[in-house]
Amino acid sequence: MDWTANNTFKSFKDMEPKSMMDIAIIPSIDQIDIGLGSSEKANAITSAKPRKKTMTSVYLKFFETAPDGKSRRCKFCGQSYSIATATGNLGRHLSNRHPGYDKSGDVVSNSAPQPITVIRKSQPHGKPPQVDYDHLNWLLIKWLIVASLPPSTLEEKWLANSYKFLNPSIQLWPGEKYKAVFREVFRSMQEDVRASLEQVSSKVSITLDFWTSYEQIYYMSVACQWIDENWSFQKVLLDICHIPHPCGDTEIYHSLVKVLKMYNIENRVLSCTHDNSQTAIHACHSLKEGLDGQKGGPFCYIPCAARTLNLIIDDGLRTTKPVISKIREFVLELNASSEISDDFIQLATAYQEGSWKFPLDASARWSGNYQMLDIVRKASKSMDAVIRKYEETLGSNRMLSSAEKNVVNIVHQYLEPFYKTTTNICTNKVPTIGLVLFFMDHISETIAVCRESRHSPDWLKNAAEDMAIKARNYNNQVCNIFTYMTAILDPRIKGELIPESLSSGNYLEEARTHFMRNYSASHFASMTSGYSAPEIEDGGSVSFAEEIARKKRRVSMSTATDELTQYLSEQPAPIPTDVLEWWKVNSTRYPRLSLMARDFLTVQATSVAPEELFCSKGDEIDKQRICMPHDTAQALLCIRSWTHGGIKLKFKSTEIDYERLMELAAAAAADNSNAGSDKKQK
Repeated sequence: MDWTANNTFKSFKDMEPKSMMDIAIIPSIDQIDIGLGSSEKANAITSAKPRKKTMTSVYLKFFETAPDGKSRRCKFCGQSYSIATATGNLGRHLSNRHPGYDKSGDVVSNSAPQPITVIRKSQPHGKPPQVDYDHLNWLLIKWLIVASLPPSTLEEKWLANSYKFLNPSIQLWPGEKYKAVFREVFRSMQEDVRASLEQVSSKVSITLDFWTSYEQIYYMSVACQWIDENWSFQKVLLDICHIPHPCGDTEIYHSLVKVLKMYNIENRVLSCTHDNSQTAIHACHSLKEGLDGQKGGPFCYIPCAARTLNLIIDDGLRTTKPVISKIREFVLELNASSEISDDFIQLATAYQEGSWKFPLDASARWSGNYQMLDIVRKASKSMDAVIRKYEETLGSNRMLSSAEKNVVNIVHQYLEPFYKTTTNICTNKVPTIGLVLFFMDHISETIAVCRESRHSPDWLKNAAEDMAIKARNYNNQVCNIFTYMTAILDPRIKGELIPESLSSGNYLEEARTHFMRNYSASHFASMTSGYSAPEIEDGGSVSFAEEIARKKRRVSMSTATDELTQYLSEQPAPIPTDVLEWWKVNSTRYPRLSLMARDFLTVQATSVAPEELFCSKGDEIDKQRICMPHDTAQALLCIRSWTHGGIKLKFKSTEIDYERLMELAAAAAADNSNAGSDKKQK
């Protein structure tokens, strides 16, 4: 079905002559203001016969007519209107934007209004008029980016028909042009990202994430993190890579190396946090061998703590999953019916079972699963009363038995520390390795208590055994000198809160050696063995005595207690302390150690943001990724991430000013509304 100006749209106009409003189109990129009217004006533009129209109004003296007779421009601000725009709209423009315009007689040359004759001529050489709709199309591109929708969305016929209903002259770009624009925007913005990384003076870390699309295409996202000179944490998505068949560690390794070389950061990468899969582990091992061979500096790879914790919790929920499914069905009915949810709230208040805000989290992720346990644990009376009252709607099978409630209460009590842990990790501004290891150590202790308690039922002890295995495997992978150095450089952790599994061995001496070798001298001028006279700022040279004095100062500095020892000798900061702010304030006290802290605090404990795993936010991200077609996945997902991070959207060398586009769109909508009101008055 195709709606055109000569058939369907015209029939609507004939049926409802007063319901159609003039549509003002958003100006194009080159700031040419174009106004379009109804279908009648569209027909007039393309008519072969010139048509005259005479219009006299007190407002016209404040507008000048374009040489082609197609538009009028305000003499105050330059705003353009179609020549057929009602004079009442021109008056409203003057009243709203230029109060007191009628007292500015010097602005116009003619004191009295003159009749203006407008002649509509056919286009030379028989060429139809060309209208630039770039602004509209760029706004649609922004919509696709924000909503994570592929360009093929705009090829939907009913969407095109909707635009033609508003104005039959509207022309959307063809689908291939949208794709080409996305590819060009991707290349332009990628250059900006690469240029920004060239300015980073510290080490960087990378994180890997993997998923499979509906087309069975295997993807890898590579993100980069660092701490800038103002001690602000920075993160940028580097690329979305298609991992070719057979999607093994070799293919992942080659794709990863290609990304690092493209951004020229292969010699500055300190760590890689992966998703715990065997293929990713092997790929990271190959990357470490390659970087070690190039002697580009130390490199480590670590598993994702959030994914490990999610698997551990899943073992703990194993017995209660059927019950949780039943509770979720009840909660979904509560969320869907305001009547039932209002009754639940009133009953919970009457039974003193807490206050509840709807909609409740009913996701299948950890936050939703805990919500299911929580509602039974805290509001079981209200839940039973609602089920009895709405038995026909909800069904009697939603009622939990005493045994089911008992299981829920046991699991809820056991997993409550896990919920508090994940909440802390998700809400922490910078979940450092040190803080996450501190929490993971607490999780291991909680599991051990359950296993050793004689009050724990056998089914829970069996679950705890599996949980303990996963926790041990994580500890075995994460415990190394790199994570130790990262942990102690968290001023909240230092040596006091380091897990026992990480504090064994010679890690402290190795950390001190690494600090003295890489940060104690490399960032300060070293003393040469001879007595050459180095230049000073005024072009002269230092004295022989000053040369000796400087040498003695350096010897004294190297033999004195180093900054690392002094730092560790002080009490840890409170847990709520902002780590980066602490180092920003104390970097003058530890000028060399702060350089090491800037490098190592970039090491990530999780491969993705924790809330993407534990909370319902992850469902939205999965939908966007899985449903994205291959021909636009890389460009669209990268552009969305970059614009969300504050990078300006660019097409080649031109920055697209969406704030200005939205201002123009709002102005056009306001003028449209005024035009419609004026027509109704007539």
